[in-house]
Amino acid sequence: MSPVAFIPAPSTDGFQLGPLFFHLYGLCIAIGVLAAFWLANRRWVQAGGQPGEIERPAIWGVAAGFLGGRLGYVITHTGDFRGRWLHVFAIWEGGLALYGGLTVGILTGLWVARRRGLPMLRALDAAIPAIPLAQAFGRWGNYFNQELFGTPTTLPWALEVDPEHRPDRYADAATFHPTFLYESLYNLAVVAVLLRVGATRRLRPGSLSLLYLVLYGTGRFLLELLRTDTTYRLLGLSRNAYVSLALIVGGSLWLWLRERRRPRAGADDAEEPQWSS
Repeated sequence: MSPVAFIPAPSTDGFQLGPLFFHLYGLCIAIGVLAAFWLANRRWVQAGGQPGEIERPAIWGVAAGFLGGRLGYVITHTGDFRGRWLHVFAIWEGGLALYGGLTVGILTGLWVARRRGLPMLRALDAAIPAIPLAQAFGRWGNYFNQELFGTPTTLPWALEVDPEHRPDRYADAATFHPTFLYESLYNLAVVAVLLRVGATRRLRPGSLSLLYLVLYGTGRFLLELLRTDTTYRLLGLSRNAYVSLALIVGGSLWLWLRERRRPRAGADDAEEPQWSS
């Protein structure tokens, strides 16, 4: 059965400009990073910081995040590189483990912020909504690489995938769930929630990052039920699904305990930034 309508497969994964070939995967990520830098700097200034003050921790965080994300992907997909180890560096082919990138990137950014004498948790609160914004743009790179799509479907918004990119077990299926689109839209919703909560609720410094982890973990867990690219499953769930569950449970508990134990009104005023909507 063919879908009534569908998202067509991309006609190309990049374009030539003089002697250089630009991969659309990398361009999507670059746009996401630029948008994230803009939002993080804007929020930092709104909180009373100086323009550009947060850029150095952000640059180091992004660089370390790419390294951690690629390392996490290679470690969990060693079979894909057997006999072709130089492709470990071919990041334009796709392959970034988000949770590895988040862990290494956030920790590095916090370390640099501390070394520069910035209040770490305030800097994290300024930057955290920028992360899902970058993800929302970056996920479109998966579309151009025809990767990380879901199970076959004939829904009107199904994604057409060229035969050479289809998993062997779904070789006869032509259209799949566009999980890249689901995650992109969900990340935009997460950005909106974080900005709204940051503007209307007086959370303790650092609590906004816990809310992000809970929200993203929830969406990622649901998407993992559709994804077809996982190399390991236990009891029907992928490795990332279990990590997502741990984030949901651990993050929710930690957030509840932090806010439950918060000092009386006025005690944290010196630490808490005032975000505008």
